[in-house]
Formats: sequence, C-alpha cells, structure tokens
Amino acid sequence: MFGECLIMAGGSGTRLWPASSSALPKQFLPIGGKDEGSFFSSAVERALAVTEKGGRVTIIAGKNHIPRVIADCAKLPAAGKKRLAIIAEPEAKNTAPAIACAVIYSLLGAKSRNMLVLTSDHIIKPLDVFMADAALAAACADEGALAVFGIPPARAETGYGYIETGRPNACGIYPVKAFREKPDMNTAKKFIASKRFFWNSGMFAFSTEFMAGEFRRLAGDVFRPFEKLKNPPANSYTTTKGLRILSAWPALAAAYRKTRAISFDYAIAEKCRRTAMIRAGFAWVDIGSWEDYSTLRSGAQSEVFSENGASCYVDSDIPVALAGVDDLIVVIRSGKTGAPAAALITRRGQTHKVRDIVEKIKKDGRDDLL
Repeated sequence: MFGECLIMAGGSGTRLWPASSSALPKQFLPIGGKDEGSFFSSAVERALAVTEKGGRVTIIAGKNHIPRVIADCAKLPAAGKKRLAIIAEPEAKNTAPAIACAVIYSLLGAKSRNMLVLTSDHIIKPLDVFMADAALAAACADEGALAVFGIPPARAETGYGYIETGRPNACGIYPVKAFREKPDMNTAKKFIASKRFFWNSGMFAFSTEFMAGEFRRLAGDVFRPFEKLKNPPANSYTTTKGLRILSAWPALAAAYRKTRAISFDYAIAEKCRRTAMIRAGFAWVDIGSWEDYSTLRSGAQSEVFSENGASCYVDSDIPVALAGVDDLIVVIRSGKTGAPAAALITRRGQTHKVRDIVEKIKKDGRDDLL
C-alpha cells in the first residue's frame, strides 16, 4: 500500500498536564488499562499495517524522547523492529521541517515512493476501516496529489482546523477548496450547517517526489537545508533492543538550525496545487482534556480512599484520600518517575482551563513544572 510511513512523535504535552509534560508528552501516556499500550504504540501498529512488507516506518521524535520511543517499540516482534528507523530530532521546529526531513531521508535511500504521515497522539479505530481509507489515500498519491483525511464533525468545535470541500467523485474522494483555521463558535456552527466542512486530522499522504517539488515551490527555505544532507553512513546508526536509531546524522543539527519553524498545514497543505480529501470512515478521537481522558481511563484509577464523595476521578502515583467532595478530577505526580512534581485539582466541566493554567505557569517562569 505505502512504501513508507512517517510517525511524527514530537510535542511538549500541555492539555493533560501534569501527567503529560515536556518529559512525557501525551503520545506516551497509556490509552486505557495497563495492557492497552500508549497512543504512540497504537500509531506504530497502524503504520506497520499500512506499509508494504519491504517498506519502512520512520519515526521522528525529540532527542529527549527517544528512550520513550525505544521502550514502546522494544515490545514489537523482531520482524516489526526491522522495519523501523528512528530519527532523533535535534530541536523542535513544528511539523513542516519534520516532514521535509523524512522526505529527504526517503529519497536518499530509494526512488520516489508513496508516504503516509501519521500523528502519534490520536485514537483511531477500527484498524481495518483505517486501512481501507489509507488505500484511497494511496491511490490519490499515485495520481500526484496530496491526500488529507477529513473527520466528519460530530459537533461545532472551535479547537480544530477545518477542511472545506466540493462534491465527491465516484470513488468518494473530495476536492479540497480550502483549509480553515480554528473558528469561533458562530463560524463553527455555520461550517457544520453547510455539511461541506470536515475536521482536519493532521494526517497526509503523497509521493515523496511530488512533495519534494511542492516544498521547493512553496517553502524552499524550509526544504533547502535538508537537501544538503547526504545518505547517512552506517556509523550514524546505533542499535538498541533490536531497534535502529539514526542518532548521529552528519549535518542534521545544522539543517534544523537553518530551517524555519512552521507547520505543514501553513507551509504546504494550504497552498498545495492539487489536494484531495478522504472522508474518514474510521472513528477518530483527539483526547484534548482531562474530561475526555478520565472517561477513557475510567477503569484504571489509582489507589483512592474516599468517604462521603461521588463522581471523582483520580490519576495519581501516590495514594489519595477524598472526603466530602464530588465531581472532582485529581491528578498528582510525585516526581519519582523523573517528571516534575505537581498536582492538578479541578471540577468536572472545567478541565479545558488546564491550558490557561499552563500559560500562567509559563508566565511565572516556572517552565521546570512543564
């Protein structure tokens, strides 16, 4: 189906603070119970499923998060490990440089091939439906187009970007008219009423040769530093737990230093000369708050002692006692795992304000808590 898949595993982690942090972004948190794996490990499973047997899954993650990537990927069977290439990103520069890096890495090792770009922090089910939709995206890439996945909106939502579409063709593929930024509520309601708008999932498919051309045309300053890279020599790789890590690619740090920090949407997708949308048949969930995550993790609570209280959710690595309180979400990290020691206490229905709390922490110069 795809010759190559890229998983973008960057991020700093704010919406699920303090469980997620710069040391442990959301994608490395468990989805449900202990045996269900993380958001990231689920993304790896999807990537392996839609990549050809001889194809490669490239994972780009911040250098500080490579140990987390290794820990999750070490659980894969040997055949799966052999198909992975892990690139340590020297610094965070948003999604366009990460994709540019992956395109160059692919073209240095092979002729043009189709690439699927996946996020690492969403829930996508069931796998067979996702694979069917990915096959449509691969067909678009074969035709020299950028394919995007649009999520049928379940509600008027101001937290997502939108894709405006035209009428679908006989194969159910939609022409893309425009990408729209996160709207206000009145605009979001108009989008929903028109039935022509979909949530932007942040996942893309294209041929690497086509995308290299689009980068040169639309964002040359992002792409040029990576074009100077040469095929990494064998000693650029290290092997840990059966996983190959590109940890010392000559000139990669210089390329990241010289490129521009910008999202792929801004740099390429919004201006691409040929873009098509696949209407997602799969279920897609972006866990954006503790309200959402507490529902997902309802059966995985911590050690709690409660008296005269109800409807509270606790996520803590130390025992917690609650007395005479209702409808609370309590999150505590003691610092014993290496993450910052911090506690969050909020009422249900107010968890969206965690973003505001994180901004206050930043303004107070307490980045050590993040």
